[in-house]
Amino acid sequence: MNKSEELKETVRKKYSEIAEQDKAENQSSCCGADGTSQKVYNIMTDDYTKIDGYNEEADLGLGCGLPTQFAQIKEGDTVIDLGSGAGNDCFVARHETGDKGKVIGIDFTDAMITKARANAEKLGYNNVEFRQGDIEDMPVNDNVADVIVSNCVLNLVPDKQKVIQEIHRTLKPGGHFSISDIVLVGELPEELRNDAEMYAGCIGGAIQKDDYLGHIKEAGFENITIQKEKTITIPDDILSKYLSNEKMEEFKNGDIGIFSITVFAQKAGAEKKKVNMATAGDAAQSECTPGGGCC
Repeated sequence: MNKSEELKETVRKKYSEIAEQDKAENQSSCCGADGTSQKVYNIMTDDYTKIDGYNEEADLGLGCGLPTQFAQIKEGDTVIDLGSGAGNDCFVARHETGDKGKVIGIDFTDAMITKARANAEKLGYNNVEFRQGDIEDMPVNDNVADVIVSNCVLNLVPDKQKVIQEIHRTLKPGGHFSISDIVLVGELPEELRNDAEMYAGCIGGAIQKDDYLGHIKEAGFENITIQKEKTITIPDDILSKYLSNEKMEEFKNGDIGIFSITVFAQKAGAEKKKVNMATAGDAAQSECTPGGGCC
């Protein structure tokens, strides 16, 4: 088994366990990974409870943003959610796209697919389906989606560039995505970068912010915009499981930053949909233009 497959298997096993964990445990850890903090709550997650379409049973507390809030989903749209988990973002998207639209959730963990399908059946949603598959090779035809969303998932995938290319392939001309993810500024300590739990916890697999945005640009996307950005702080009681006191102080006082960003980008094409760039983001919005520093 090569390194990429080993990482995928680590994530698959961990997220099978996470599917059955308590939401509070997931929210007080790094994306459900071992090392629950006793000092803080909601290390990465944003509050979904006031978002239309929210379903408590489908919320496992694993996200790092609210991509559906910024995705400008319209009635009748076809929406794909990458790493759909128990289905919460799919159900929020379904509220926006309505009975006339379609929502496809993709996840490669059997336990998550089973949980999501059960939740969809309880809600009576016939236009929400969940497909088991690898988002590096999506089980979706070309030019299918009007909108793609994802919440704290690409950092778990070894080949992020391939996923972004797949997003480009499956979006319709003029379609767009809104994705929340974890990125870095500066190099993580080796103990965090190489630890399997930190990889499954959305930290070890994160890449540099400039590289992340660069992959989006290289794939041919336009109107690349950071819609929201927030700093992620790993509590001391989690850090101490990986770092000595000395290294922990170096890490906390150094130039390393861990951030959750929500990124918007649009696929070019004659059928390009109109999007409101003025409302695509919040106070942290910044457009990524060539030479503009963002990309």
